[in-house]
Amino acid sequence: MSVLCRDCFTLVEEAPARRCPACRSPRLVRHEEIATLAMAHIDCDAFYATVEKRDNPALADKPVIIGGGKRGVVSAACYVARTFGVKSAMPMFKALAACPNAVVIRPDMQKYAGVGREVRQLMLETTPLVEPLSLDEAFLDLSGTERLHKCSPAQTLARLARRIEDELRITVSVGLSFNKFLAKVASDLDKPRGFSVVGRAEAVAFLDKRPVTLLPGVGKAFGASLARDGIFTIGDVRRRSPKELGAHFGASGLWLWRLSNADDTRTVEPRSPAKGISAETTFEHDVADREQLARILWALCEKVSARAKAAEIGGNVIQLKLKTADFKLVTRRHTLEKPTQLARRLFETAHDLLEAEATGRRYRLIGVGIADLVPAEKCDGTDLFDQSGARRDAAERAMDKVREKFGARAIRKGRSL
Repeated sequence: MSVLCRDCFTLVEEAPARRCPACRSPRLVRHEEIATLAMAHIDCDAFYATVEKRDNPALADKPVIIGGGKRGVVSAACYVARTFGVKSAMPMFKALAACPNAVVIRPDMQKYAGVGREVRQLMLETTPLVEPLSLDEAFLDLSGTERLHKCSPAQTLARLARRIEDELRITVSVGLSFNKFLAKVASDLDKPRGFSVVGRAEAVAFLDKRPVTLLPGVGKAFGASLARDGIFTIGDVRRRSPKELGAHFGASGLWLWRLSNADDTRTVEPRSPAKGISAETTFEHDVADREQLARILWALCEKVSARAKAAEIGGNVIQLKLKTADFKLVTRRHTLEKPTQLARRLFETAHDLLEAEATGRRYRLIGVGIADLVPAEKCDGTDLFDQSGARRDAAERAMDKVREKFGARAIRKGRSL
């Protein structure tokens, strides 16, 4: 049995039962295969809430919910709030009923994106094979890094987790395995500040009794379809023949059978691109007024723009999303002549789309986003025939620099007040 100390990073065989023989720490990870595995998934713990607690120590012991509006949803919840049953994507009114003393903070995506970039940079200093899944999680392949770091991938991951904690003052959980699926499953096993390992020898038995909804791509609807066919656990999938699963569920059935047998040959794709950036809000009361909708739309355009700038990308397509009072979804999109990441240009296009829909109908949600993403250097080139627009673009860039130095609320346009 190999044993890794997460505090001094010692990796030994047959360590004493309770504490590290080198530093006496009790934070030990034991596993037969820990010295040989190299596929990892790292997930920041309650990311948005943890960043807010980091920046405001007075919140340290308080339940914190990131979200807004009684008819909105929870974007994130700290672990204190989770003990009351608060979960991501829960309607805010339910979250506040479960945890009435929670501190509610509206999301600051520009700040979270900045911290996410810092985490990503530390990952890339560890291995070039980093595949981001979102701002706060990524796959890492540490194969072949032993010579570079002079230690096993497990030790390198423990050092990385410590470095993130020391330098950025947030915590992460690590999952280590031999493929992406199991690494991601492992990272959820011991949150927060977890380090869990799933090896080859135990993989099938480890999966057998777990719910089928643990498999990627199995949501409520697909899970219900599988249940009607008598499939409730991953073991149930494994015990069916691939031919039968393929006949019933097509390619998805064959993919699930492979995963149920711990067979995942996907590699880490460092340049896996995001498909889009968006922001939306659900109103506390339905809104029909065109001017009110436009003011809210501007704030969302600023949020999308901030995230695009932080990620150093822009988009060719602007998308508007509306949900009516009777829950009907309305989506509209427009392809630009030139890609953009600027809030002004986002708003001008999205506002034109809104004008066609804001005809007295009442809406409970509005959202805006960019798609068909491109690098920032391809966005918002100077137009010699639009000097007024160029001046407004320059003013927005100047405002960005002020916000970067003094905070997101240091300077704001009148329409956002």
